[in-house]
Amino acid sequence: MTKYLLNNFIVRDFVKKALIEDIGYGDITTDYVCSYLKGDETFEVNLRTRADGIFCGVDVFKIVFDILSEGSVSVEFFVSDGDEIKKDEILAKIKGNPRFILTGERLALNFVQRMSGIATYTKKFTDILKPYNVSMADTRKNTPNFRMFEKYAAKIGGARLHRFNLCDCVMLKDNHIALLGGDIKKAVQMVREQNSYTHKIEVECDTIEQVKDAISAKADIIMLDNMDLDEIKKCVQLIDKKAIVEISGNVTLDKLPELAKTGIDVISSSSIITRAGTLDLGFDYL
Repeated sequence: MTKYLLNNFIVRDFVKKALIEDIGYGDITTDYVCSYLKGDETFEVNLRTRADGIFCGVDVFKIVFDILSEGSVSVEFFVSDGDEIKKDEILAKIKGNPRFILTGERLALNFVQRMSGIATYTKKFTDILKPYNVSMADTRKNTPNFRMFEKYAAKIGGARLHRFNLCDCVMLKDNHIALLGGDIKKAVQMVREQNSYTHKIEVECDTIEQVKDAISAKADIIMLDNMDLDEIKKCVQLIDKKAIVEISGNVTLDKLPELAKTGIDVISSSSIITRAGTLDLGFDYL
């Protein structure tokens, strides 16, 4: 696997830990049932969708069974990440040792249901924004230790990703600025003296006066936080392409068109991940 964020060795390590959490010292239900089998039986099931959506998680799903079975379970997918899927569509065929299929079923489904849910919900946002040349971005409000999968799923849904972690980008938020007595210019200057030239500097602004200070400090990105439409329009005129303009706060699907018309560059929202549900997928036994 060579996909952005989902490097094979990182995913395999994560899946191993998830399997340890799920299985413990053994899947006693499956182990006891399979103890009555000869040991050479082949089990075959289909992964089927029970709802329309966007699929995400092909490689993670495969890795669950690869680690468990060491090659004795084959997974053949008929879709790729990002494909639109329809209710009752067969997405993959899983075939092999029944012990490993039964043990890995729930964990594999947990991955793809959550990731597909995020991709599906994110695409609703990105589809609305397409005509306006405005990007949809996620935030750092993620499930601890599940961030790479959530961000990957948002990307599959069409989002442009915000910083992955704290070392990706300087982001001066209200509390950083408050620590320096509200002095945005001083905050940017202090950061710029130590910051790598490869890292952008973003400043979160709640007021038009703060925006003026961020412009004066030559911030690379100015985030307009929880501003109304009139304030956003005024700030866009003030910034006048001197910085990337990002807006955030109380972003909903119905507000997207009006927000996009203000001339901003990026809309960021935690909701594409935090409010996304899971897509209903399941195993159908043949």
